[in-house]
Amino acid sequence: MSAQSKFKFGVLALLISAALTGCGLDGDDGEQGETGAQGPQGEQGEAGSDGADGVDGSDASLGVSLDVVARAFLGNLTSAEIVQYHADTQTIYATNGETNAIAVIAADTVSTTAMSDPINTTNLTVSNITLPADIDGVTLGSLTSIAISGDLMAVAVPAEVKTDSGYVLFYNGLDTSAPVFLDSVVVGALPDMVTFTPDGGKVLVANEGEPSDDYTVDPEGSISVINILASGEPEETATSVSFTGFNGSQDDLIAQGMMFPNPSGRTIKGVDIATTVAQDLEPEYITATNDVAYVSLQENNGLAILDLEELTVEIVGLGVKSWSDLNIDIQEDSSVSFGQYDGLYGVYQPDTIANYSWKDATFIVTANEGDAREYFFDSADEATCLSEGGLEFDADDGCLAYTDEVKVEDLTAEANSELADLQATGEADNLRVTSAMGDVDGSGEYDAAYTYGSRSFTIWDQNGLAVYDSGDDFERITASVHGASFNNGDDENAGDSRSENKGPEPEALTVGVIGDRTYAFVGTERMGGIFVYDVTNPYDVQFADYIINRDLTEGLVATDVIGDLAPESLVFVSADDSASGVPLLLVGNEVSGTVTVWQITQN
Repeated sequence: MSAQSKFKFGVLALLISAALTGCGLDGDDGEQGETGAQGPQGEQGEAGSDGADGVDGSDASLGVSLDVVARAFLGNLTSAEIVQYHADTQTIYATNGETNAIAVIAADTVSTTAMSDPINTTNLTVSNITLPADIDGVTLGSLTSIAISGDLMAVAVPAEVKTDSGYVLFYNGLDTSAPVFLDSVVVGALPDMVTFTPDGGKVLVANEGEPSDDYTVDPEGSISVINILASGEPEETATSVSFTGFNGSQDDLIAQGMMFPNPSGRTIKGVDIATTVAQDLEPEYITATNDVAYVSLQENNGLAILDLEELTVEIVGLGVKSWSDLNIDIQEDSSVSFGQYDGLYGVYQPDTIANYSWKDATFIVTANEGDAREYFFDSADEATCLSEGGLEFDADDGCLAYTDEVKVEDLTAEANSELADLQATGEADNLRVTSAMGDVDGSGEYDAAYTYGSRSFTIWDQNGLAVYDSGDDFERITASVHGASFNNGDDENAGDSRSENKGPEPEALTVGVIGDRTYAFVGTERMGGIFVYDVTNPYDVQFADYIINRDLTEGLVATDVIGDLAPESLVFVSADDSASGVPLLLVGNEVSGTVTVWQITQN
């Protein structure tokens, strides 16, 4: 039968069925009867096969709590900048720039008992290692940094003339708690930070290379690499890694979000200023694996990545952060005055950086402090200052050679720009911003305002891409905890006194592992508090705690003994290396001159 025949047969059957239905040969239906009793339940069928496993849930973040268990005073304010820990002898070492000495603090008696009055008391004793006044006939300046690996300690010391080459001094004998001078190695100008690779095989030095106060001498920034021999001694000569290869790449680096604030094109004291990229770059801080070093270029808002085998370097610009959807207080009005602003951006400019591993990949953590350039030189009076090419004269500071710091109200806004709208609010008038960004075409007119730092910490992948930023956490949390006392200064209690500058100013940073969790600890230089985050998974970061050891009574100043002021450096000590068997956080508080030991308990 063909398909067509089938269709015809189907239609005929349908017509017959319809006809029978419509004819109704039977009589009318009777009433419906009662429902019968329910029959017995049938036997239960066999169980079905198991379903597929569900997706694993993420590990729960574990909070922490911290208590002060030990504390030392170095004998004077504005000291205790950089701290380090020698695990075998359970000894803390701290720099004291005021006396140009290294404080030695025995921490082998630290217990789990919290101090009853950690703001006003101390319970650790301090001795000192006095550094030499000169090396090879070169007068030394004050030490800037120390690092420890095994029995060896490296000490970064600039020359008294900071534009000259500096030194790294080496001490051994730490294993017997009796460090002695071993040797010195010449490095670049103004060595500002020193660290070891994790295996102790290399010492890395960030040579900042700052210009002279009048900007007429500007050495190149560089990185020094010193190999440590099998004998435990340093090689006699450091290898210098330069940035001269980037001298033709300034426009490309600016396009990546970097900046180069300098007085190029001006004449100061008869010297025509023409700053190269290599001169402008100022390495600030280094964190390293055994194979790669990551170097913060703070003033330039960049990250240098150094291959330690080939000694080749690349530079990544860090870009900016918008404040259009995040809360920020930019007014010093003695209150919490949060706003969100189009046309306002934060330039990360990290100071301290650290690294850790997740999924066998390296991630870099940065404390985004921000930093302006400001250089004054001695001048007799205003007329002399201006005749020598200075910008303005100040009776206290001298003659201003250069600064990139201005107020938002001082910028000339391009018509119909975001900056014009921001200035129209009047809320950002006194906010300090950089003049080195925002004028894209060099016309002198700006389309946006760029603040120093991002008031946050950030996690970057090894390619320099941001994977997490703490956003506006620091200000929101401190505002909730401290009210109008938030955004305080670091040497006196005057609430809301830093909102028009860099706010809480995150500077110190370290990372530590407790159990199977990785934590980042971030110290805010001005407020003095420390934030703790669970960063085990860099794509799922959790806030864990906020701590502060400071009396915020209005009107008190540093000399009133108001606790720990200006955390400059943090060091994590594992439970295995701690005298108490509990993880510790060591804090060097620069302004108060104190070293504080916090005990970390996982909740």
